[in-house]
Amino acid sequence: MVGRMREIVVIGVGAGDPEQVTMQAVSALNRVDVFFVLDKGEVKQELVDLREEILRRYAKDKEYRVVVGRDPERDRSSSAYVEAVDDWRRRRADVCAELIASNLGEGQVAAFLVWGDPSLYDSTLAILDDILARRELEFGVEVIPGISSVSTLAARHRVGLNQVGRPIQITTGRRLAKAWPEDVDDVVVMLDAQTAFTEHLGQDADIYWGAYLGTPDELLISGPLREVAPEIEKVRAEARDRKGWIMDTYLLRRHRPDA
Repeated sequence: MVGRMREIVVIGVGAGDPEQVTMQAVSALNRVDVFFVLDKGEVKQELVDLREEILRRYAKDKEYRVVVGRDPERDRSSSAYVEAVDDWRRRRADVCAELIASNLGEGQVAAFLVWGDPSLYDSTLAILDDILARRELEFGVEVIPGISSVSTLAARHRVGLNQVGRPIQITTGRRLAKAWPEDVDDVVVMLDAQTAFTEHLGQDADIYWGAYLGTPDELLISGPLREVAPEIEKVRAEARDRKGWIMDTYLLRRHRPDA
């Protein structure tokens, strides 16, 4: 094994249901020597249990280790949002670099398990690029796609994400609160901490909302935005109070005058 490059696999493991783990992901899980986990502190035990369940079900072909690092706190009060995120990612990269340097030997394979898909609003790939750009560590990177919360949302509501001949846009609640995207009727919204859909009750639109997608606590509500927005706010607030956290996403579909 001397001289063989270290490898890191970034594995998408789906939105929450262990049965969403793909066969490609299972194959990758069984090549891994060490799984790196960033402890967020506020992450609830049920999410830790879900990750452990995935490993228990599928990582059976070889012995592996789980190594935990402390995820640095992010400044969520700063008005300089991009700068705050960049600072957090740099500090996160410091933690990940130390995990790799201390725990991954030559010829070994490590993995980060990513909820949903690694390409969609996840920082793992950018952090690994940051570490490689420092030229202090060398490793190969492989990415295994996963079933995203966006795909799960559409499947649960039995709708397509796009209308015929029309684009869709995936955005954040922060951006939706400022404006509905120009010349787009179908908007998928993630990372919405403040129910930005309530800023658009004047739109003639439907909403397809889901929380804890793929888990036993899954919540689904759909209908005309003006009519169901209060219900979503109520259900969302109750669920967050009950569990202490929430992960949700939704599709807004504006009715076209010429449709």
